[in-house]
Amino acid sequence: MTDDNTEVAIIGGGAAGIAAARHLREAGIEYLLIEARQRLGGRAWTVNDGPGFPIDLGCGWLHSADCNPWATIAQMQGRTIDRTPPAWTRPALPIRFPLTEQREFRSAMDRFYDRLETLLARGDDVPAADALEPGSRWNNMITAVCTFISGAELSRISARDFIDYQDSNVNWSIVEGYGATIAAAGNGLRTVLDCPVYRIDHSGARLRIDTAKGLLTADQTIVTLPSAILAETEDLFAPALPEKTAAARGLPLGLADKLFISLATAEEFAPNSRVFGHTDRIATAIYQLRPFGRPMIECYFGGSNAAALEGLGQRGFFDFAVSELMDIFGNDFASRLAPIRMHCWGADPFAKGAYSYATPGMADCRRTLAASLNDRLFFAGEACSRRNFSTAHGAWFTGVAAAQEVIALRR
Repeated sequence: MTDDNTEVAIIGGGAAGIAAARHLREAGIEYLLIEARQRLGGRAWTVNDGPGFPIDLGCGWLHSADCNPWATIAQMQGRTIDRTPPAWTRPALPIRFPLTEQREFRSAMDRFYDRLETLLARGDDVPAADALEPGSRWNNMITAVCTFISGAELSRISARDFIDYQDSNVNWSIVEGYGATIAAAGNGLRTVLDCPVYRIDHSGARLRIDTAKGLLTADQTIVTLPSAILAETEDLFAPALPEKTAAARGLPLGLADKLFISLATAEEFAPNSRVFGHTDRIATAIYQLRPFGRPMIECYFGGSNAAALEGLGQRGFFDFAVSELMDIFGNDFASRLAPIRMHCWGADPFAKGAYSYATPGMADCRRTLAASLNDRLFFAGEACSRRNFSTAHGAWFTGVAAAQEVIALRR
């Protein structure tokens, strides 16, 4: 790619970058999609386990599936859409968590959301933890569940941003993998892989983009990098863009990691059933038993607990999961378990986290981060979405919006 040029450079080959590239291609505008990894998909990544089951190490659910463009793309690719309601819409296995207590927890969770609405009606953007009911026995579990949702504890999250998320409550999954679907959507695009971008110089008549494979010049660029990368890379733009850096810092990436464990003799569990590790603490995980009916467990870790375990690597996650599962099913259960695969998203140098949340008082940073500059610099990615952040379809919508801005200008 040394000394190349294009009309539009798209930086980042995840859901937003792929969406932007597809729309520019349809409009007949010259583009180049630049990805630092050796694959497309970004924080969507499907791999195969030993027996050949596809597993999503990144995003795995078609949230708001009835209006999610990735559902349509998956169908066009001939993939299998599983419309089974997700495990979180049904009671968990009542082992150590009786159904009466599950109903109490759901009621406490509903009151938490009601209190959030009341707080926001007063006009202040406070930590979402302020909506917890003082003294409630369920506060730790509510916080744990919210680390799975947002990747961070409620004390770190903007109440306004948390409540701004929109969801149709229709959730499907793709048997062959969400990550595989997103990566395949990039087939045929003009792409350069294994090519980190070091600097975007926007001081001259054309943009000068320094990459690992040489210099690229362009008229416009669409930047789809994760907010954590933008927050930590102040010298990415020359001249610097302090307003963008500040906005990105207001939208850190939470942490959500998944470990897949093989489960020998799994037939006694219903497919897509689940258990909570503990109901009285924040540092716990949730376990989906036999996803898609497969002989495995999908273990989900969030927030500070996931961050602490990343320091121990996959073995640390596995030991934590085995300990909690033995507490539930007995010590003999450990002999049936073996780790399959996971990915530490916080340690990933091209992600540095899972998905974005706004810190208290910073909900408007999404609008600031998404705003284009001087008809030359455009921004997209899930962190730029005000209503669908933290999702692949939110990333898609922002990629399309950025591409449409560019197309309108070039026409």
